[in-house]
Amino acid sequence: MPQRDSATRLIALVRHNALLMLREPGPLLSRLIMPLVFLILLRPLYLAAQGRTAGTEQAVVGTLVTFSLLALSISGGAILTERLGRTWDRLRGTPLRPAELLLGKAVPVYAALLAQQLLITGFGVYVFGLRVPHPFLLLIVLLSWSCTLLGLGALLGVLVRSMGGLSAAFDIGGMLLSSVGGALVPLGSLPPWVAAVAPASPGYWAVHGLHAALTGDAPTATTACGILVTVSLLCGTLAALRLQGRSNRLVAL
Repeated sequence: MPQRDSATRLIALVRHNALLMLREPGPLLSRLIMPLVFLILLRPLYLAAQGRTAGTEQAVVGTLVTFSLLALSISGGAILTERLGRTWDRLRGTPLRPAELLLGKAVPVYAALLAQQLLITGFGVYVFGLRVPHPFLLLIVLLSWSCTLLGLGALLGVLVRSMGGLSAAFDIGGMLLSSVGGALVPLGSLPPWVAAVAPASPGYWAVHGLHAALTGDAPTATTACGILVTVSLLCGTLAALRLQGRSNRLVAL
């Protein structure tokens, strides 16, 4: 019975949060359209620098990682909207657990993040001829990266106190993590100190894993996925602890 009650609450939360996202489609649509425009405009630069095959791969991977990090606004905003709307006070009086609340927020956002990445990848394949000889391996990396984005977004959503703060966090943090990770510019073209600190960025492991998946390097892709999932679990745990009071109740943020 407790498991059935938990599942019922979770389904209701997922439906509610999906409806909220669809009622305000602007942020989602911008995160779906902007990377395609970016890819069309900047791909010729990568082709001139790296050649057709490597340039197309770098353009797609770099665009995917950069704009998926900017999509942290969707994940963090889903939580921050509830906080600013003062819904947390009402949630404190319900049987909801912090993990249930985060999971109810996570499912629709996860679907949106994965849709964004599949759209960019599919656009690269069908429009620019990106070769994907190992689609299953690539999908595993995309799923792992989406989990990392969910964890990072949830943590931002419970820490920041305003939409302006959230905007600054994902704008600055997203561009920093993607740039240091070698998404926009290959690490070999950057100063040596960038390559030394790059593994501290989740964006580095996303780029690393995607390149490995596209070339069929399963051990490297698996290592990258393991690190991405670990980061996701760490961020998600910290977010849940922030939501949890001393008596395992949701706290006002």
